[in-house]
Amino acid sequence: MSDRSRLLGGARIWPDPLRGGETLADLVDNAFLAYNGGRLREACQLLTRKILGEDVLVGLSLTGALTPAGLGRSCLIPLVRAGFVDWIVSTGANLYHDTHFGIGLAMHRGSPFLDDTLLRREGVVRIYDILFEYEVLLSTDAFFREIVCQPEFQSEMGTAEFHWQVGKYVAAREQALGLEDASLLACCHRYGVPVYTSSPGDSSIGMNVAALELAGNGCRINPSIDVNETAALVLDRKRAGGRSALVILGGGSPKNFVLQTEPQIQEVLGIAEAGHDYYLQCTDARQDTGGLSGATPAEAVSWGKVDPDRLPDAVVVYTDTTIALPILTAYALTRTAPREPRRLYHRRAEVLDDLTRAYAEARAEASQAPASHATASQAPTLWAGRDHPGGPSGDESGGGAAIGRATAVTEEGAPLEAD
Repeated sequence: MSDRSRLLGGARIWPDPLRGGETLADLVDNAFLAYNGGRLREACQLLTRKILGEDVLVGLSLTGALTPAGLGRSCLIPLVRAGFVDWIVSTGANLYHDTHFGIGLAMHRGSPFLDDTLLRREGVVRIYDILFEYEVLLSTDAFFREIVCQPEFQSEMGTAEFHWQVGKYVAAREQALGLEDASLLACCHRYGVPVYTSSPGDSSIGMNVAALELAGNGCRINPSIDVNETAALVLDRKRAGGRSALVILGGGSPKNFVLQTEPQIQEVLGIAEAGHDYYLQCTDARQDTGGLSGATPAEAVSWGKVDPDRLPDAVVVYTDTTIALPILTAYALTRTAPREPRRLYHRRAEVLDDLTRAYAEARAEASQAPASHATASQAPTLWAGRDHPGGPSGDESGGGAAIGRATAVTEEGAPLEAD
């Protein structure tokens, strides 16, 4: 095939005229043909044709104020109920604001063009164009302080266990109030979806846990549990012959936390792996500022986060998540049959045991191998006395700024454009 034929091999742009009455899925397939509309169509099709396959583990990261905007109830809960989400990493703020809905507290549509001094005087809080009473915060704080004093919280735990217990109490409050599908945490409790927070102290939930610690409460959050559990979930699926997909809404710390599962497996634990298979991100961040939020899947290849052979199955949509998520959700529910929930929360101990054995095997093999490029598992004192110059922790402030960006190529040798 000549270069010209290959370059012009895409489908001709010749959409059917819109007549009204089209389904959203048909609208996306027929009219979202180029620019970021084209990327959103590609994302919808990647989601339904590959990511939601029966053998694919789907991790979801949530960044930005999504639950206050109602996206928990309108989109995230339906995705969980359909079996389309296997594990979640979220900002604590999203889970805190999600709790408002589950305990019957109101959020209101408003305007971004208000006098914030007046709002403060009137006891009204603003998240851009969302308004709610200051009392909502105080009531939610009181709810968390009450439940975290219960016996099941008086131990060291990861955030999946913490949120599982919170979800139990939110679900009970939902039921008592006669609410249905109000809280994402309650839904994930019912469907066994583990929910992690990459920065557990960085939210009002963490602030209330910290306050209770001053009073002698025994709840302790151990982030290392989360790092190992999430890596174990990915390795378990890959070793069973399945694939791993990430759906990244926004960027920030949750994006890094879902991605770092592969460097944890490969770089730190020394276990052979290739990277995540499918990558779908919605973001408004640019890559040229060096921040992780805008870092491309091609760059992630250089860290071992994404399998280089799977780059054609990576899509970045540069748009507001509040636009993209309802479209992705409606498209998926229209085009894909529900999957059986994996209920991975209940398999955490099992997969963690498997990861522990795999790590021990990797260390044993490394001790017998000739000296080479060492991982943390092969040479645990390699970086003693100085900061690690790279690795998953290094890309919190940009990732890849000090190393070359990976360039993917097609089989014919032409550069593969990464969004």
